[in-house]
Amino acid sequence: MTRVLLSLAVLAILALCLYGMWHGWQRRARRQAEVLPEFPRPPAETGATMLETTGVYVGTTIGDDWQDRVAVGDIGHRAEATLRLTANGVLVERSGASALWIPKAQVRSARTARGLAGKVMTADGLLVVRWEFGDQVFDTGFRGDDKDVYEQWVQALGGDS
Repeated sequence: MTRVLLSLAVLAILALCLYGMWHGWQRRARRQAEVLPEFPRPPAETGATMLETTGVYVGTTIGDDWQDRVAVGDIGHRAEATLRLTANGVLVERSGASALWIPKAQVRSARTARGLAGKVMTADGLLVVRWEFGDQVFDTGFRGDDKDVYEQWVQALGGDS
């Protein structure tokens, strides 16, 4: 009987922790929805593809805080993705989630980084695109299947690794 009660107590604590995390994420999304602009939608014609790579969309953070993940809509959800640099901007096509479009005029730079939005890797494990929309600066992280292409992306987007 003691084992059953102990097991139920552990399950109750686990459920309480999960509820707290879910509630915190929802509160963050509501708070950010009030101050962040609506993210741009991909245009019907994105232009000719100049670079393309596959991997995982890690997330988008606000400004210089690599842990301040955007939670509005499904922008905060990690997903397998294809990253495309086109003549008109950067397109992140995510599996099971909406596409993220970064217009060319909004891109400020690109760099490699060790971590972003709770994802920490070895040195230069992530490609991070810095962009500006409205009066906010964002960093969008992508972990490519082939990290050898990062340098091409950094050069094409006017950054330095």
